[in-house]
Amino acid sequence: MNEEGDRMESTKKFSKEERSWIMYDWANSVFATIMMAALFPIYFTGIAGETGDIWWGYGSSAATLVMAVLAPIIGALGDRKDNKKKVFLCFWVIGIAGTLLCAVVLDWRLLLISYVVASIGYSGSCLCYDSFLTDVTTTQRMDRVSAWGYAMGYIGGSTIPFLLAIALVLWGPQIGIDNALAIRISVVITVVWWALFSIPFITKVKQWYYTEESQPSIIKETFRRVGHTAREIWQSKKLRYFIVAYFFYIDGVGTIIKMSTAYGTSLGLGSTGMVLALLVTQIVAVPFAIWFSKLGKKIGGIKVILLGVSVYTVVCILGFVMGLGMEEQFLTNGQALTIFWILAVLVGTSQGGIQAMSRSYFGKMIPKEKSNEYFGFFEIFGKFASVMGPLLYSVISSLTGRSSLAILSIILLFVIGGGILLGGRKELEG
Repeated sequence: MNEEGDRMESTKKFSKEERSWIMYDWANSVFATIMMAALFPIYFTGIAGETGDIWWGYGSSAATLVMAVLAPIIGALGDRKDNKKKVFLCFWVIGIAGTLLCAVVLDWRLLLISYVVASIGYSGSCLCYDSFLTDVTTTQRMDRVSAWGYAMGYIGGSTIPFLLAIALVLWGPQIGIDNALAIRISVVITVVWWALFSIPFITKVKQWYYTEESQPSIIKETFRRVGHTAREIWQSKKLRYFIVAYFFYIDGVGTIIKMSTAYGTSLGLGSTGMVLALLVTQIVAVPFAIWFSKLGKKIGGIKVILLGVSVYTVVCILGFVMGLGMEEQFLTNGQALTIFWILAVLVGTSQGGIQAMSRSYFGKMIPKEKSNEYFGFFEIFGKFASVMGPLLYSVISSLTGRSSLAILSIILLFVIGGGILLGGRKELEG
């Protein structure tokens, strides 16, 4: 670690590299908010028609499947000396370009392809970003730095760009801007925000830990190391318990993020009310992400993660009740929207916390010089899982014709993930 890193333990202030690392969460979270969770899914489902939420699920699964396949290879390549930033920049450019295309193309099929490309770029850049956590801070400070990353991400994703996007949707018609155009402009805002606030990370964060090249063939060495790391992870009981549990519960988290507004739209909820509710999610998530890191110091990271899993289980049950009420017509649109707001608050209490604690818990267990490679497997388990959730939603919805049963099926992911954490708690907390 650099000299600045050696002095971290004695101060509560963030170092220059820690601040710059945190800033990338501020930069990229606007993509997660506008493109993945709030406005763009509404825009897409409106263009694609009555099967829009199903196609959105398939598209989300396709993007995550591609990243799941690429993640360990990206990780192994990134751990070579001076490679991590280069790999990051490659996916960052792909993400920016794909997002810009989403503001230009009009055919829903091309729109879905553009979104898939943008999602791959976004996810690849986030893989490298997560792995830089071991470069910018110490083991003792990881929970705090990771939590502040998510907290600042929620502030960044829910302030200027998101509020401006909401203003365009709500008041755009008064100046001749319809909802479709307002969302396309919001996509451009996403590109500008993401690119501009990535600059501190690109210019200030450095790769301090790396592996030495031992083979002349990059391809051969990369696949050899991927296999070696896979064996190391599986041979460690602690890592094995955690990564398998993570596979299930993080899939549930990602599915709720990606499918919430598409689900609401399929039930006939108004886009304005849903978007405002998701703004509440972002605001609530800020203090709770930080609180989760503080609570983790008192009761342990695994217990905090289990708390988040429990909250998400409740969210799935309430989401099912809301959908069933709309389908059977014993809830009015206004009552269902109220439940949607309650769900938004509940998600806000745990979304950032469970992701931040998972990232830092994993970061503490792995060798720093192979952080990109290990986080590649962290990503592959998360991404392969994220194929399952939206696909499960789409298949159940297609077979039953009920979105309520589709959202209820997601509860299975939290039950399995939480069960594995409970079953392996002795090993995980040891």
